[in-house]
Amino acid sequence: MLKALLFDVFGTCVDWRTSVAGEAAALGLPGEAVADAWRARYQPQLETVRSGEREWVVLDILHREALDDVLAELGRDLAPEQRDELTLAWHRLDPWPDAVAGLTRLRERYVLATLSNGNVALLVDMAKRAGLPWDAILGAEVARHYKPQPEAYLTTAALLGLAPDECLMVAAHNGDLAAASAQGFRTAFVPRPAEHGSSQSRDLKAERDWDVIAADFLDLAGKLGC
Repeated sequence: MLKALLFDVFGTCVDWRTSVAGEAAALGLPGEAVADAWRARYQPQLETVRSGEREWVVLDILHREALDDVLAELGRDLAPEQRDELTLAWHRLDPWPDAVAGLTRLRERYVLATLSNGNVALLVDMAKRAGLPWDAILGAEVARHYKPQPEAYLTTAALLGLAPDECLMVAAHNGDLAAASAQGFRTAFVPRPAEHGSSQSRDLKAERDWDVIAADFLDLAGKLGC
């Protein structure tokens, strides 16, 4: 019996690119270029932790380090306090238009929790600002493993007192769902074709026969009887 829905957050629930680009542009930076270059460093940075090359650090630290690299690459400069504040743009991401209403409907029937690589403080700030109605903030920091490592998924389910097959992983990324499915989770694909802007070429459609495929969170709510 399905009891909990676990959500990827960046890209699935919130529009990181538009949000980060807007804050960067407000500082006189080329907004979309900053957002794209910043995000391009995300998986390589996570891999340094996953591989054991460096000890565990939260995403806020990785984001701050990446921003320094991005600014150097673009030949731009900001004062340290401006860099710190811009790093917190990832705490202030705007939700997709259907996200809050869809999550609110889903929460009437299921436990809702994050299963994100974002750190707890980041996700709490984001939820408070955007109105994302989580029952629990879980994922990488609590598990001390970044997705797609199995521990990120299994620890999240265990902390909810649930078996993997009692949990539905919801994501806009086929790779995330594949990793969750490999651990016994049920899966739901919700495409976000504008996540990477007009040139997005991946995750435009479901690449496997996931348990649920929905157009958005409102459609997901309908398909799950909410």
